Amino acid sequence: MQEEYKELRLENQLCFPLYACAKEVTRRYKPFLDPLDLTYTQYITMMVMWEKKEVRVKDLGEVLYLDSGTLTPLLKRLEQKGLITRARYRDDERALCVHITEEGEKLQEKAKSVPHSMHACIPLSLEEIGILKKLLSRTLHAMENPEIV
Repeated sequence: MQEEYKELRLENQLCFPLYACAKEVTRRYKPFLDPLDLTYTQYITMMVMWEKKEVRVKDLGEVLYLDSGTLTPLLKRLEQKGLITRARYRDDERALCVHITEEGEKLQEKAKSVPHSMHACIPLSLEEIGILKKLLSRTLHAMENPEIV
């Protein structure tokens, strides 16, 4: 490859190792999530629900970086599984609210081993994981708020 195009080499891209690593980490969740009958995206949605118990669909999408085209079928599937319910707010019919069900709450106990199991799959120390998480969070924040950078 010509020297003037070296920035177009895959090895010189930040995006590729981020993409490949995210894909690989997500793939490694599968054996731990299959017994819970959850996909990775359903799992992260349930993590928010376990914490918040009730959330507007719009806010859930923002937290998870998911658009409504992805979120709507995801929430329908979780509702079919009996883990959440969806309802309109009485004071604002335009806003859709998601509530965790008793069944959804019970699933949290079954899921509590997933983070520990995943840690064993990632060949980094706790300190390195902390640094990586901090850098990724800072990058996301800066991309959302370019005026702050």
